[in-house]
Amino acid sequence: MLRELRIRNFTIIDDLSIHFDSGLNALTGETGAGKSIIVDAIGLVLGDKASADMIKSGSKEAGIEAYFDNSNHPALKELSIESDEGISVRRNIPSQGKGRAYINDTAISLQTLAGIGESLINIHGQHEHQGLLKKESHLILLDGFAGLTGEAASLKDIYDEVLALRNKVNQLKERIRERSQRIEFLRFQINEIDAANLKSGEKEVVEDEMKILLNLNKLKECSETAYGLIYESQGSCIEQMSQALSKIRDMAGFDESAKELLNIMETTIPQIEDAALLLRKFKDKYDIDPQRLTELDERLDLIKRLEKKYGEGVDAVLKYRDDAEEELKGLVTAEEQQESLQSGLDAKENEIKAMSDNLSNKRIAAAKKMEKAILGELRDLGFQKADFKVDIKKRADISAHGKDDMEFLFSANPGEPPRPLIKVASGGELSRIMLALKCMEIQGVKSQESEKDKCSKLITHNSELQTLIFDEVDAGIGGVTAQHVGKRLKEIAGTYQVLCITHLPQIAALADNHLKVEKIMGRDAVKVTVEPLTGGKRQDEIARMLSGKITDSSLKHARELLGAGI
Repeated sequence: MLRELRIRNFTIIDDLSIHFDSGLNALTGETGAGKSIIVDAIGLVLGDKASADMIKSGSKEAGIEAYFDNSNHPALKELSIESDEGISVRRNIPSQGKGRAYINDTAISLQTLAGIGESLINIHGQHEHQGLLKKESHLILLDGFAGLTGEAASLKDIYDEVLALRNKVNQLKERIRERSQRIEFLRFQINEIDAANLKSGEKEVVEDEMKILLNLNKLKECSETAYGLIYESQGSCIEQMSQALSKIRDMAGFDESAKELLNIMETTIPQIEDAALLLRKFKDKYDIDPQRLTELDERLDLIKRLEKKYGEGVDAVLKYRDDAEEELKGLVTAEEQQESLQSGLDAKENEIKAMSDNLSNKRIAAAKKMEKAILGELRDLGFQKADFKVDIKKRADISAHGKDDMEFLFSANPGEPPRPLIKVASGGELSRIMLALKCMEIQGVKSQESEKDKCSKLITHNSELQTLIFDEVDAGIGGVTAQHVGKRLKEIAGTYQVLCITHLPQIAALADNHLKVEKIMGRDAVKVTVEPLTGGKRQDEIARMLSGKITDSSLKHARELLGAGI
């Protein structure tokens, strides 16, 4: 529910805050006072397109903020926004650059804002938020009226399954057409990789060995020289260490403290001898057959060629081989898979055809009842000679909504055949048609409709809808019709929060919250104000609406309207 709206630097509005209550909120005032500007501002905060010329002259930025008490709105969870109090939606419109939108001070895109806005408020009038101007909504409205929302949803689920199965069957057919060539190709690839007999980590081992062979002369020279210095040559390290050990042993015979040095020497010489033994092995290792380098070079070239075809690294090549084998198994059994999938698809297509036929028959029966109910409401709302038809045509194929292509047809004038509602209805007419639909919902006209499926899904298809705005709903009506419109709005206000911009005193007198919009002309500027009216001030406004000025007669009539509640 919309609780508060603040508008800054928007068209002729400098700074304006408006508080709304539950029930029926009526906005009244002279033509041009700024009532429609307030509705435009609400549209913008819901995601309508903005432009720089909406900014008040002399200002750099316009700002609109709306506060809703929907603290459990699912969008908050989806956006990871925590709120214990409600939703604050803010929109900034700069004179230059890109505008910004926020929910509870968290930045969001305009697309996200528009999606959330549709679930918070619906505006019925000459605005973009008109579900009746979307032809696809008409079938949903009929299903809601007839209590068929659940069946329609089940049909869509089956339709989605049919599409998925068709896609799988078509993909499989395409694979079967290419199967023979693909099978031979996969077998060639698998055999090629298997013939290489690759081992994980093999490439690195081969590269290390080749590095040794490419530097064989240097390694052989270094190992032989080191071996000679340590062990083999005259005056080698071992020979001199042995002589030194003999002298230290003599020292230890006379000096007990030299025994520690003796122990070190006695443990060091065996380690040097071990090193010499390892050096001899290295020296012998570097006498490998030179043919080995050719073998390794060929092996590395094979690995690189396979990597270029199947992936970087031996592990990637082996994984490609396993994946190819898995695909090969699938291709070999493709015909069996196709037969199974086609059988399932045939069953689902028969099921959806039967469901579509059954749903279509129920829709045709419900359409006549809906026409009668709508016409009854429309006559009470001022369309004495109007005609309303629910036009159902059969589609050539079955869609997610079944086999029906449906559209509302409307004619406001006698002698004129009903034409598509989208093409012929004005803003005020659309508002009253929507009002008629809402009244059908409130009065429980929809036969056998469960509480869960009730037509809170009308237009927005969202059960979180709390606020309806009717703009121009009273266009071109008066007298008894105005009384009927007012009563209908009052009935709807028992289920929704209703905001109604009206010039009719009969409607304003029924408001739970009466707001007067006034434009005050100053010497150099204009100011728009919104004042909650109660008591005498409300009586004066109703009197003004009745006769254009406040007179004893109009005041008396205003008291009668307010007292009788029409």
